[in-house]
Amino acid sequence: LKHMTVPKRGSWFFKALLLLYFAAVAYLCFANFDSVPQVSRYIFGIPTDKVVHFVMFLPFPILVFLAIDRFTTKPWHSLLMMCGTFLVGCMLAAGTEYGQSLLTYRSCDVKDFRADMIALSISSLIVFIIDILKQVKDED
Repeated sequence: LKHMTVPKRGSWFFKALLLLYFAAVAYLCFANFDSVPQVSRYIFGIPTDKVVHFVMFLPFPILVFLAIDRFTTKPWHSLLMMCGTFLVGCMLAAGTEYGQSLLTYRSCDVKDFRADMIALSISSLIVFIIDILKQVKDED
């Protein structure tokens, strides 16, 4: 463990991880899962597909934050970065829903998009707080 190093933010590792994330989202959104055995329709009373959408979009802002080699230096930069990442994530989510509407074996569901947006909101807020805390720490 002593010799292990954590990859630097903005390194090729996090950029590759972001690309793998995009590939996984594309697969999960556009693959045909009709031959896969059925799973429980609900997890803790929440429809399983909404939980999957939430979990699928939760890492997006974090991966973007790690893949981009920039900490912001002012709170309004952090806010701008958070809003930009959230909007790009929403465009990705909307694009996947639209793409699903074009397939005969998938469907477009506004509730899926809502689950995506909730995950993006929570994760964007977490990244914003981390970035602000980093700024406060750097001031000390």
